[in-house]
Amino acid sequence: MTAPDYWATATSELAARDAVLKTLILRFDGLALGSRGDAFSTLARSIVGQQISVRAAQSVWDRLSDRLEAVTPGSLIRFRKPALQACGLSGQKADYLKDLARKFLDGTADVGRWRGLDDETLITELTQLKGIGRWTAEMFLIFYLTRPDVLPLADIGLQRAICLHYNRGRALTLPRMRGIGAKWAPWRSVATWYLWRSLDPVPVEY
Repeated sequence: MTAPDYWATATSELAARDAVLKTLILRFDGLALGSRGDAFSTLARSIVGQQISVRAAQSVWDRLSDRLEAVTPGSLIRFRKPALQACGLSGQKADYLKDLARKFLDGTADVGRWRGLDDETLITELTQLKGIGRWTAEMFLIFYLTRPDVLPLADIGLQRAICLHYNRGRALTLPRMRGIGAKWAPWRSVATWYLWRSLDPVPVEY
């Protein structure tokens, strides 16, 4: 996966203004966010990853990929719900994935049009899809569209990392965390990615 064209500028600016991020950027030198280039799998991975760890999500996704051979709308729609649950999905997540596959197959999910929408408008549209909340929509903006300035404050990993690095591990309110994150604009996706990496050696990817 190729890094976004803004990555070098973003890391340079963040390192210059934030000592914590400077340390993380140096620690993970040579690594960067990259898009998988497939809208359906990015959304599907995000649904699989809801409310579970990165490792657990990867394990479920690997089993799903083995069973389906390729996780596409066409392959997923053909599998019955019990077969999907046997891969480690909850019944609700299996329903969400099958509904998402239908939306891609019937054209309701119009990726070409999505590209032209600003972040908040697209988040509003994505959250109209079954099983897609704000967090999942934000993962799509970060990992598929590689939008540079997304701050997914509902993400537990990001909350943990902010408290760890900016308040010695002690709890912070969401408004305080939002204030810390505001200083990273217009590169909040980049800052988020490095903070995720600081917690888990497994790259965060959807």
